Amino acid sequence: MTGLYTEIADLVRARKPLVHHITNYVTVNDCANMTLNIGGSPIMADALEEAEEIAGLASALVLNMGTLNERTIPSMLAAGRAANRRGIPVVFDPVGAGAGKLRNETAERILEEVQITVLRGNISEIRFIAGLRSETKGVDASERDLADQGGAEEAAKSLARKLECVTAVTGPVDIVSDGKKVIRIENGHPLLAEITGTGCMCSSLTGACCGAVPESPLEAAVCALLCMGIAGELAYEKAGTEGNGSFRMALHDAVSRMNAETLAGRARIYEA
Repeated sequence: MTGLYTEIADLVRARKPLVHHITNYVTVNDCANMTLNIGGSPIMADALEEAEEIAGLASALVLNMGTLNERTIPSMLAAGRAANRRGIPVVFDPVGAGAGKLRNETAERILEEVQITVLRGNISEIRFIAGLRSETKGVDASERDLADQGGAEEAAKSLARKLECVTAVTGPVDIVSDGKKVIRIENGHPLLAEITGTGCMCSSLTGACCGAVPESPLEAAVCALLCMGIAGELAYEKAGTEGNGSFRMALHDAVSRMNAETLAGRARIYEA
């Protein structure tokens, strides 16, 4: 069960999509480098004065609430509306949704005013947006929510239907759904949860994959999460015993070498 899920990695390198980010300043460098690693071209433009114009040039837009502030909220909305007018994919990462009033209200507003192509978050964020009981731990998923695998699949499927988008839930097992299919991705390594920004990097990879194949958002999201999961495995094999810093660098190296052959050979994906 691979096909287009894995081939998209090579298409990103061939098509070099420009990915506009309004993202987390804690992880912005990693997000830019992950976009480059997979073959895309990042542009990090969050000023309101240029957000709409840059979105008009891009192949995809990534909106990330990681370090949310009042200055960037109007930029996200302006860029999102411009992306919708052009018909380019919008990836939304609702970092910390459920943790506080500003994040909750901003997530709600973005989902009301912008048509999202892929919603990518951890299970606590996705459960909160779906209107289900969730327990946030800052910007991380709670242990209780992580333990409810069946609930993750149902939340992803129902939210995809409600928002008419693809929902991608990252965790020990990744879940991707378009409201009809539910795909489970069992690649990855626990060390991915020990370094800052792997979720943000997943959203950037998703933006690059969606920018390369805007007509196939489900397959693009699966490919992006596969890339991160398999890169985590390869990084552990190379540097997992050296410490988190070495693992982080090995993760970037692994994505920079990722291709369809590697993905197909290591993918553990199943339709639920």
